[in-house]
Amino acid sequence: MKHLRTVAWAGITVAALTATTACSADTAKKTADAVGHAGSVMAALTRASDKASGLGSAEVETTTVLTAAGGRPVAMNGTYSWGDGAAMDVEMDTANAKMSTLQDDPTMQVKMVDGAYFYEIDPQPSGPLKGKHWMRIDVSAVMGEAGADNIADNADPTAGLRYIGASKNVKEVGEESVRGKKAVHYRGSIGADQVNSSSKFSAAEKKAALKSLAAGGGRLTYDVWVDGDDLPVRMKQQGGGMDVTMDFLKFGAAKPITAPPASDTGDLTDEVKKQRGQSLGQ
Repeated sequence: MKHLRTVAWAGITVAALTATTACSADTAKKTADAVGHAGSVMAALTRASDKASGLGSAEVETTTVLTAAGGRPVAMNGTYSWGDGAAMDVEMDTANAKMSTLQDDPTMQVKMVDGAYFYEIDPQPSGPLKGKHWMRIDVSAVMGEAGADNIADNADPTAGLRYIGASKNVKEVGEESVRGKKAVHYRGSIGADQVNSSSKFSAAEKKAALKSLAAGGGRLTYDVWVDGDDLPVRMKQQGGGMDVTMDFLKFGAAKPITAPPASDTGDLTDEVKKQRGQSLGQ
């Protein structure tokens, strides 16, 4: 079992923590109505939220800088899908995610589907991963039950559109060029007081947001760039122990994301539950 314990906790959680930026964008309009400030800005963000949510999927390029992983940027590029439940299929930087003990290739495929994460690995010589090409971990083992419920119920990766909508100080920064497109840059931040006072977040969302805020010094900052088609081109989140930059290359028309064959998959859910419990002092 020694090789299992060499699986870095930070590496396992990179994909999971990036996925926690996902929450429902179809409620952003309600949030905008409740906030009642900066009407034109909120209208623009609501249009972007509604349009992106309706398209159901996107091809993305994401860079995550996670304090727990030593501050090295981890690239994750691929597809997010939220039209029929939360799912993703991405290629992740193996070395910077500290997963090289399980994968020799410079990138590893990571899927989230059917309530679990699947990591493409090299077959191991012994243990649950012996001869297997995939490692399976329940989302709840990594994120906890509340985090898993939040991901399952709110799969849209354009979460910043909603959180920026709950901000008391959202503003329009100006027009900028992003990936060759003209886009309007918006910025807002949110703290525990705004999370607690909002009636537009579910109990699970509040719990997850407050935990993230506590880890990140009390505030999360969101930036979003919206193009002339009312779609986000780039989103950034800072706080909660991580910086995430997500570029949207294309919306819609994603292929279905399916789990790897069970016969070629080793389950490490119990092992990760133990590691998570130890890291949380449980």
